[in-house]
Amino acid sequence: MAERPGRKPHTAQVVRTERLTPHMQRVVLGGEGLAGFAADTCTDHYVKLLFGPAGVTYPEPFDLERVRAEFPREQWPVTRTYTVRAWDPEHRELTLDFVIHGDEGLAGPWAVRARPGETVRLIGPGGAYAPDPAADWHLLAGDESALPAIARTLETLPAGSRAHAFVEVAGPDEEQKIDSDVEVVWLHRGNRPVGQALLEAVRALEFPTGRPQAFVHGEAAFVKELRRMLRVELRIPREDLSISGYWRLGHNEDGWQAAKREWNARVEAEQESGDAAAA
Repeated sequence: MAERPGRKPHTAQVVRTERLTPHMQRVVLGGEGLAGFAADTCTDHYVKLLFGPAGVTYPEPFDLERVRAEFPREQWPVTRTYTVRAWDPEHRELTLDFVIHGDEGLAGPWAVRARPGETVRLIGPGGAYAPDPAADWHLLAGDESALPAIARTLETLPAGSRAHAFVEVAGPDEEQKIDSDVEVVWLHRGNRPVGQALLEAVRALEFPTGRPQAFVHGEAAFVKELRRMLRVELRIPREDLSISGYWRLGHNEDGWQAAKREWNARVEAEQESGDAAAA
């Protein structure tokens, strides 16, 4: 069952930052405000970071419901969603990785500028997926936005697990070291559309025998195509699939989240139609 993020914000501080690749920035958060935080049941745990508008100061202690009751909507914090790359309960450290596109966006530029001691507020974690030990093999496919969850999943799988992992990135300098005995197939996008290399690679895969469990996340358009392949063409049961568009070309998170429910409903309807035609 999916775990929904709690509504009470946690307050954390930036502990350290690291540029992992030219387009991936790591930020590690910590502090006493994470005493009630836990992220150890799903490998796609996520948090929602809260970013207040410039020049707006909220009363302390911070209360999101009070802010929404007393402040005009344009002064409410904006949320941005990020996967938990790692959670260290002993040292109370939360690791988040951010895809960077220069000065574009809100959270990416913040992550580049973040300095130790800076305060961050966040809601969560939520989550819905963990690798099923009863599955015969695992399919993991995604772009940069899904890389933290795919990496965490691979590092969680027991040694010797059967898995095929495909990660599409801009180029070879965006590859990362993952502590797993599963060999990741890194797909270099170059000038091709996002997801094209992933579609080609997954379609070319000779699927092993046995029951698969699949995790497919990233840009909505290629996710839709892979969802159709797995659900309609290959008839993999819905309960063995974790598939979602983390983002959509041409939309920021606010716009995508507003349209995502309708998008998903339309995709589900198309799949139901495909299932009926195939029956």
